[in-house]
Amino acid sequence: MKNLFRTAAVAAITALSLAACGGGGAASPSNVSPTGEIKPREISWLLSRPADGAVINIMKKIADDYAKDHPGFSLNLITTPDRPSYVQKLETLAAANKLPELFDTDATPFAQQLAKQGKMVDAEKLLKDLGVYDNYRPNALNYQRFDDGSLYMIPFQFELEFIWYNKALLQQAGVSVPKSLDDIPAMCTALRSDGITPIAIDGQDQWPLERYVAYQAFRAAGPDFLQKLKKGDAKFSDPAGKKAVDWMAALGKAKCFQDGFSSQGYSDAQNQFTSGKAAMYNIGTWELPSLATDKLDPTVRDNIDFMTLPTTEGSVTTANEYVSPSGIGMAVNAKTYDPLVSDFLKFALTKYPAEYAATGALSPTTDVKTATPANATPLYTKALGTASDLGDQQAMPWDTQLDPTTDSRLKQELVLLVQGDITSEQFTSTMDSTIAQNAPKFFK
Repeated sequence: MKNLFRTAAVAAITALSLAACGGGGAASPSNVSPTGEIKPREISWLLSRPADGAVINIMKKIADDYAKDHPGFSLNLITTPDRPSYVQKLETLAAANKLPELFDTDATPFAQQLAKQGKMVDAEKLLKDLGVYDNYRPNALNYQRFDDGSLYMIPFQFELEFIWYNKALLQQAGVSVPKSLDDIPAMCTALRSDGITPIAIDGQDQWPLERYVAYQAFRAAGPDFLQKLKKGDAKFSDPAGKKAVDWMAALGKAKCFQDGFSSQGYSDAQNQFTSGKAAMYNIGTWELPSLATDKLDPTVRDNIDFMTLPTTEGSVTTANEYVSPSGIGMAVNAKTYDPLVSDFLKFALTKYPAEYAATGALSPTTDVKTATPANATPLYTKALGTASDLGDQQAMPWDTQLDPTTDSRLKQELVLLVQGDITSEQFTSTMDSTIAQNAPKFFK
């Protein structure tokens, strides 16, 4: 979850298209109930997840349990946590028609090409056939959907992203918790005047800064702005885009982020906040063990609280609508889908939610209750509770939606904008031009 960005090369899509022209004998993606004998064998899952993370550990256990009644079965987990390296491997295997039975992917243009070519099983039909579809959180499934609403990936996580803050530092500077996004630059100025770093951010990985540019546009125009922007049907020069750009420039002018933020990484930002040196920190529920348990420094622990994404005047989205990702999804290879894969998935997807919830994390389904760790603070329960009050609209991370060239350029330009190296006008001109040049190659 620390790195939600993805890359999808034009060359890989071209290669994929050529491979499709050459055949491949993919089975029907709608055939979610294959008939015949279950013949145990090794099946593989190409993953982009932490090797020691809960998802992999639980699926290993479930696979071992399944093998007890199906001698000869095994689940081969091919793990590449580094997302850019993973995507390159995925694209290479896809172009060669050598994808394994299961594989991870975001809802990218590249993945949609796979789906259109019949290489992925229809996940909505599959989950309904297995009788588990209605258990899934709508937001968890919607995060995995393509622009046309189709569903070809199954979520294994569900997260909520909050803005955490230190009450004592805000009080020290004489500022209130911001009620609007528009209040944040002035808050930063006041905190800086009192010698306090306003916001800790992982600038090195770039995706956290990309979260910020999404916020004003989501409040001003809802999720439709991004859907139009990525295809070139909306621009940064439009009212919602201009508000986002000007706000980012204002954050930079107010020195909201820590000095030298662009060269500081994930752990640097987290340490700044958890040690009481920064007043705010934007991160998701995957960090609850670090922010809402007795692991947190006791001198800071009682001063920590969080808020959902602030609204703005005239906002078209509400306070309970914000970023709620379900991580990278799992796709099922239609070509290799047979009675064994079907039977194993039914076994695994029935057992997985309870096992995952037992780790203290939010399940992508609502049929199980998350276990609160014994060392949790009241904030842990409070954070989990917000999952039951989510609105219908969802703020999608831009790094999973934009074409890769635009996404890479956006990350670079945002740093320059916030550092004051370029103006809002220069940023807007560059990004609108970049989208116009690259979007048509991916969104036809």
